[in-house]
Amino acid sequence: MRRAFARALKEIAASDPRLVLMTADLGFMVLEEFAEAHPSRFFNVGVAEANMVGLATGLASCGYIPYVYSIATFASMRPYEQIRNGPILHNLSVRIAGIGGGFDYGHAGFTHHALEDLGILRLQPGITVIAPADHVQAKNAIHQTYELPGPIYFRLAKSDDYVIPNLDGRFRIGRCEVIREGLHAVIFTLGSITLEAVAAATKLAAKGIETTLAVVSSLRPAPVADILELLRSFDLAVTVEEHYLEGGLGSLVAEIASENAVQCRVMRCGIQSMSVGICGSEACLREANGLSSQGISSRVVKGLEGK
Repeated sequence: MRRAFARALKEIAASDPRLVLMTADLGFMVLEEFAEAHPSRFFNVGVAEANMVGLATGLASCGYIPYVYSIATFASMRPYEQIRNGPILHNLSVRIAGIGGGFDYGHAGFTHHALEDLGILRLQPGITVIAPADHVQAKNAIHQTYELPGPIYFRLAKSDDYVIPNLDGRFRIGRCEVIREGLHAVIFTLGSITLEAVAAATKLAAKGIETTLAVVSSLRPAPVADILELLRSFDLAVTVEEHYLEGGLGSLVAEIASENAVQCRVMRCGIQSMSVGICGSEACLREANGLSSQGISSRVVKGLEGK
């Protein structure tokens, strides 16, 4: 999604001189396309994410639309106070691109595993939180939201080499997209782990279990009405996210079910504990945390069996 992000910004900037891109000494072999097309609106601030958000806040207060770019852990946590006290409290149009959600930077170790970014930003009123499922949806989301009032956090995967079947790049703020329909259970997912959820739905279908699959790329504002409608249609809902169980998509769906007294069991698939001292490929870490297609499908089967 990184290249789709850079291309989208290059296209928008060609017709809107307010758009500015800033990086914290990252994005090499990704952001050059924008930097070469718009050199006066590209800034490498160095390894200083808090300062970068501060600069972006100042630019936004002067009418610019700044995008700041860093690895998701560094983009969401290092400048957290600056995000809260700057663009959120002043309703300024700062856009934060957090690259490599979940285990995307697997071999780099735990410091680079973004497992809480969605949760800590979702709890802040006034910020939009978006986690596209593939690069086509990411590009559409950026184009659709660049003039949206207030700050936005984008969780963007590194890869551009896959497309989610039946999604067709669809993105609507505050809505979810159903990409598969079935009668036995509903699976809610977001971000790049959607690829594993799709594979899990295929495995389940081979066993005669048909699932509805809903992509919730707009986490805030949440697609409450869409989620509620789906919860009321099933006895079992399973949430799948490359994030801690607390605070993210699973918490959102459970909140909606509880507040509306929906008679649907909600089971959450996510990260239960820190993987300190453990590193490996994204696929390896997903497998270890029950987030492979096999792990997800097994979770749905157990849920249908009442376990």
